[in-house]
Amino acid sequence: MEISKDATCLIRKVKVYQAPEWAATIQVRSGDIIYFSSPKSMFEFYFEPSRWPEYQVKQNDDMRMNVTDYDTLEKISAREAFYVYGSQKTSPAGDDLPAFASKEKAEKFAKKYEGRRVLDFSQVSNGLINLLNDKLR
Repeated sequence: MEISKDATCLIRKVKVYQAPEWAATIQVRSGDIIYFSSPKSMFEFYFEPSRWPEYQVKQNDDMRMNVTDYDTLEKISAREAFYVYGSQKTSPAGDDLPAFASKEKAEKFAKKYEGRRVLDFSQVSNGLINLLNDKLR
């Protein structure tokens, strides 16, 4: 994924290029590209876009989402990626969900770094993101 040195995470306010294996983006209907320091930060926006009314996201289908494959650093569709929950690896945002293009690669990573589960996009919930952020409601 190509990231300029000016790209700052909307949520964490850190430079995204400093940890490229975690980078994620969302392109909204207006064409604006929003940068995130990790998949967890991207999901925070995805689940509650109304917190950022300047982007005028009315529904989740208005977003084109990409994450970085943790191993290859290639841009992949967030909706087609696999995420590892509970591994020893942390992002600039803390506990996170490293992303992979294949379930097999995610499982291999989970085994190596003691990940608890491999999830597809539909299995990632707002509750899980809140748990990762220590914000259980």
